[in-house]
Amino acid sequence: MSYKATSAHQGTRFMALYTLAMAGGAIAYVPFLTVLLPVRISGMAGDSDVQWLAYVTFTGAIAASLGNIAFGWLSDITGSRRMWILAGLVLSSILLVNFAHVERLNTLIALILAWQLSLNMMLGPLGAWAGDCVPDHQKGMLGGLLAFSPALGALSGAFITLPGLAGPDTRLWLVAVLVCVCVLPVLLFGKPVKFPELHDSAAPVQMTAEQSRRARRLVVRMWVARLLIQISEAALFAYLYFWFRSVDTAMGPSNTAQVLSLVLVAAIPAAMITGKWADRQGRPIFPLAVCAAFSSIGLAAMAVSFSLTTAIAAYVVFGLATTVFLSLHTGQTLRVLPKPHRRGRDLGLFNLTNTGPSLVMPWIVLALVPVFGFPILLALLACLTLAACVLLLTLGDLR
Repeated sequence: MSYKATSAHQGTRFMALYTLAMAGGAIAYVPFLTVLLPVRISGMAGDSDVQWLAYVTFTGAIAASLGNIAFGWLSDITGSRRMWILAGLVLSSILLVNFAHVERLNTLIALILAWQLSLNMMLGPLGAWAGDCVPDHQKGMLGGLLAFSPALGALSGAFITLPGLAGPDTRLWLVAVLVCVCVLPVLLFGKPVKFPELHDSAAPVQMTAEQSRRARRLVVRMWVARLLIQISEAALFAYLYFWFRSVDTAMGPSNTAQVLSLVLVAAIPAAMITGKWADRQGRPIFPLAVCAAFSSIGLAAMAVSFSLTTAIAAYVVFGLATTVFLSLHTGQTLRVLPKPHRRGRDLGLFNLTNTGPSLVMPWIVLALVPVFGFPILLALLACLTLAACVLLLTLGDLR
């Protein structure tokens, strides 16, 4: 197979290696934050493990948000993405394996802060790099390929925790090795085709006042729409098992994990097909609005589900639509960012929609569910995702 690209398309080799690197970014934090870190905190904090996990998660999310913006911006200023990606890869891997030597909770929090900063030294520039290399007519395909990231992140957690494979400390090394194996190839062998029109060095396009207003409106609506979808995703991420149990006590943690895995794997072909359709039709916004609509339908069905079968089916609709939306939205965000020379910084600001909801939604869930139950919460989330759909539909397609 030849990897040589035409002047109009980014090469297959870079697209494949970049997809692998983004999956490596998910592997870097998903198994650690969802499995390895909670186990370590439980062993250190005893009965106070939930409280300490909340502290660690909160401070880590703040560090991740600031680091993503700061290092994305620094990669803009220096004009180099590879340097920051490599530095972040090395530092985050070294810090990750050093969690094996932490014995005090205060030290753990300090190390989490340093690890999140170094990890986002890699993730911020890595995310912005696609905006430098992938032309607009391939942004849909890029979004579809990014659906591999959450799926491989979840599968890596299952892999490193296989019984008898590795002990707690060795699992940290396994994660570090997997991340290096995924990220290094694109740094060493990516060789992307250059598209001058994607860079600040290209001649600036003079926009009329109306075009400028529309560009700002597009960015704001894209940001708000993602925030609304992420609020729903964050609310259910930690409490999905409890909702399933409220419908049917026969639903165990293993069954819940199987449903989650099914959704993440099924989202890969769905996102790729939808992304390619958006590229061919020149309609990048419309599929996002459709996904938001199906997310709302899934949540509404979850709110009125009274059997396990209908509950699972409703969640599959919501989970599939939401995962495809978030993957495609990431690719199309790179299309709408207004300043190529500040792409890394602006993408970091967009990524606040990822961390912000995770900080506030657990408290909202705890305030609503004990008093009103899950149906009211799900109905509220259905309204939020419907609002995201309306925001995007009333904007019209970007061409």
